[in-house]
Amino acid sequence: MNTRGTGAGLRTSTGARVAGFTAVLAVVFGGAWAAGAQVGPVASSVEAGPGHGSGDAKVEQMRGMGPRTTSSANALPGLAVAQDGYRLVLADSVLEPGTQPVTFAIEGPDGQPVRAFDIEHEKQLHLIVVRRDQVGFQHLHPTLDENTGTWSAQAELTPGAWRVFTDFTATGGPALGLGSDLLVPGHVAAPAPVEETRTAVVDGYTVTVDGTLRPGEHSPLALTVTKDGAPVTDLQPYLGAYGHLVALREGDLAYLHVHPGGEPGDGETPPGPEIAFGAEVPSAGRYHLYLDFQHDDAVHTAHFVLDAAPASGSDSGADPGGHGDASHTH
Repeated sequence: MNTRGTGAGLRTSTGARVAGFTAVLAVVFGGAWAAGAQVGPVASSVEAGPGHGSGDAKVEQMRGMGPRTTSSANALPGLAVAQDGYRLVLADSVLEPGTQPVTFAIEGPDGQPVRAFDIEHEKQLHLIVVRRDQVGFQHLHPTLDENTGTWSAQAELTPGAWRVFTDFTATGGPALGLGSDLLVPGHVAAPAPVEETRTAVVDGYTVTVDGTLRPGEHSPLALTVTKDGAPVTDLQPYLGAYGHLVALREGDLAYLHVHPGGEPGDGETPPGPEIAFGAEVPSAGRYHLYLDFQHDDAVHTAHFVLDAAPASGSDSGADPGGHGDASHTH
């Protein structure tokens, strides 16, 4: 692909990044792999070495039908690498395990890197990285090189297939959520079975979620934060709110950015222990919810798993593939 001003370093050869990896890639994520935008379905075990092809051949085998693009305003965020003329371009789609820079650009309709973004929730762009088995969720805020239009943030990466989400509004453009796949070679164990989880314990805090997800309906959720059995009533603002909630649909990782009702300083919203949200999920199924909250000058992330079922006697009418779904859940 032509860099068109992004710089030669932004479009690094995937083969060059993979050559030399000799670890076994044993990915057992089931159908979730097939939903990727840049890294397609893989066998349950791919071995590097004599008789199994070079690193370059491995990557070519793992590429499916290429990036998914869409121009539909109704497509769910995160499922497409490009929409409405804008495109997410990763500098590298294969990275080694460990702390690594995730570097990318957002190309605009003119094919050039976008350098001007609106501030949304105190940031120009929100970056989410998570492994496709819902492990290792990170909400990052990359820095922008305004001379090149290149964004970069350090991420903690373990072997497996990762999904990268960018949530942004280019100045003069629409609010978008674009996603792409990132591969970290190495051995990956089969994920443990997941059940609905309404209580999370993180860093000494216990967070519970109350409410029911109903496809196509406004679903009130209340998340309550306690520590050592006592309600936390002095939450600190984080990104302009007392909590920041991201929901990912299991299977394809459709991205739903949910925000709480009210904001700090409005005279109505208390700083805990309860944080109220309104969500609208597009289809029945399982959703992973990640709550970021700040207390004692530290940000903590609680992970929940909720199942959404159609309302009694109703048909959600949603396309399981994500087509025709509503756009954002702000």
